[in-house]
Amino acid sequence: MITRSPAPLQRHDEGEPLTLQPAWQAQLAGAVRDPRELCRRLGLDERWLPGAEAGHELFEVRVPEAFLSRMRPGDPHDPLLRQVLPLDEEVRPTPGYVADPLEEAAHTPAKGLIHKYSGRVLLIASPACAVNCRYCFRRHFPYAENSPSMAQWEATLDTLRDDTTIHEAILSGGDPLAASDRRLAWLVARLEEIPHLTRLRIHTRLPVVIPDRIDDTLLTWLGGTRLQKVMVLHINHPHEIDDAVIAACARLRAAGVTLLNQSVLLRGVNDSVAALATLSERLFEAGVLPYYLHVLDPVAGAAHFDVPDDEARELVAGLRELLPGFLMPRLVREIPGEGSKTPL
Repeated sequence: MITRSPAPLQRHDEGEPLTLQPAWQAQLAGAVRDPRELCRRLGLDERWLPGAEAGHELFEVRVPEAFLSRMRPGDPHDPLLRQVLPLDEEVRPTPGYVADPLEEAAHTPAKGLIHKYSGRVLLIASPACAVNCRYCFRRHFPYAENSPSMAQWEATLDTLRDDTTIHEAILSGGDPLAASDRRLAWLVARLEEIPHLTRLRIHTRLPVVIPDRIDDTLLTWLGGTRLQKVMVLHINHPHEIDDAVIAACARLRAAGVTLLNQSVLLRGVNDSVAALATLSERLFEAGVLPYYLHVLDPVAGAAHFDVPDDEARELVAGLRELLPGFLMPRLVREIPGEGSKTPL
């Protein structure tokens, strides 16, 4: 059980009164950010430390307490730990693995906006994440160049207003739910003013790694929007889903949010029929439908997670023998320049 200290006071903006910091923000600030501390907390042998420190230099460690508590102490191969522990493989260059594997820089017509697919746009609502996943395809993304201030958002929103073919706004990041509720409520209210927008999609890992993020303040602005609401969670292994995550999902569903999940197929994490089948079953218990199973995007530093296409297809074939169709995620790859995800 995690004990919490009293929430500290914070000032949101100049001129606003001091308020209690939400519990989730305190947990975000208290995340483990030192590879030595991560290894110590999980009782890992010292031999893992040099690789962890080397990888940390390229992409820092960040693990919230609530997620750390679900890992097995003393097990360097724990599937949750594997997703966040830097390894020395990250510093070895691998041919074909690049900083921008999806070529998103070529599809950024305005600050904080990525437009790759017809009818929908992606907004970088926050450059921050609650957890730094070692396989993240945006681990090298230039967030400093794509993080609009509130004033700069107006120019970005003008781009959406001018294009009546856009019907869906996707909040991404980083993790969009790492932004304050005040900022998110403002952004969603501005999106609601665009008449041709009908749907709001949020891609997030925060309800999984810090379930307390789904609090009354978030549910007020999210539940009140006129836009259809879809939240795509990012869960890779059944051990990520505990009672707190299930409760957070229930609150989201009660607010009218459709819940989907996308996973990444990762070597040493979920590359077995048993793990994937159990994940689909646990997702359904939490009221979440499996959506996509992505093969790894070839981002520099993540080659050791790769599962070859033929093996991925075999896993999905085995999964199909065990699960009903509605629990089958679609195996896909994102190919730069294509108009949609490519089924494998």
